[in-house]
Amino acid sequence: MTDYYEAVTAYPDGSSTVSRYAQTAASYGYDGIVVRTRQADYDPEAISKTYGIDVVSGIEIVAETPDSIAGSVGNFREACTLLLVRGGTNARNRYAVETDRIDVLTQPMAGNGDFNHVLARAAATHGVRVEFDFAPVLRQTGGNRVQALDRLRKLRELIEYYETPYVVSVSATRHLWLRGPRELIAVGKQIGFSASQIKAGLVEWGRLADRNRRRTAESFVEPGVRCGRYEDSV
Repeated sequence: MTDYYEAVTAYPDGSSTVSRYAQTAASYGYDGIVVRTRQADYDPEAISKTYGIDVVSGIEIVAETPDSIAGSVGNFREACTLLLVRGGTNARNRYAVETDRIDVLTQPMAGNGDFNHVLARAAATHGVRVEFDFAPVLRQTGGNRVQALDRLRKLRELIEYYETPYVVSVSATRHLWLRGPRELIAVGKQIGFSASQIKAGLVEWGRLADRNRRRTAESFVEPGVRCGRYEDSV
């Protein structure tokens, strides 16, 4: 699969509707979007047909403590294709990368959060994707932008060394904040990423969605176990 995907926050958590995101993303050359918003009211199939773009249902858990995250994982894992957890503190980051049922740790370096070699190894072991969030680089200035660049550099070095799976996003909360794949590749190359790294991070959203959809298809008894010749499909 070589399709590019972006993950977006839609209304009511963001300012733009899923339809508006889909229209803009399609015009920028994306093949799909992941909707992070739990309460967004939208019809994925209808929007997909209208704009010719895959619409993936996702939920991003935003909670203060690991206990709160754990409860949300139990409530929402079966309700979406991709389950994301917002990081930004050491406790949230650690819980996310050590939990197999979570697909993506988002914004790991936000706030006072840190990401180290222990977390990089855990994410690789549990197959949790770590997000490279380009939002601070694109939408901040001065010292805040310098700090964001330093954090991205540190995260990139850890991800490279431990071969941790990852995704790339601009964390858009409005459609005007979306950037096309070519723009992201150009920005990434200026701050130390290769074009292939940015492309792989955009493609990974779609690969994850495809994997999870296949796992939850009727042909699977459980993730990774397909109904065979000698099993009755339930």
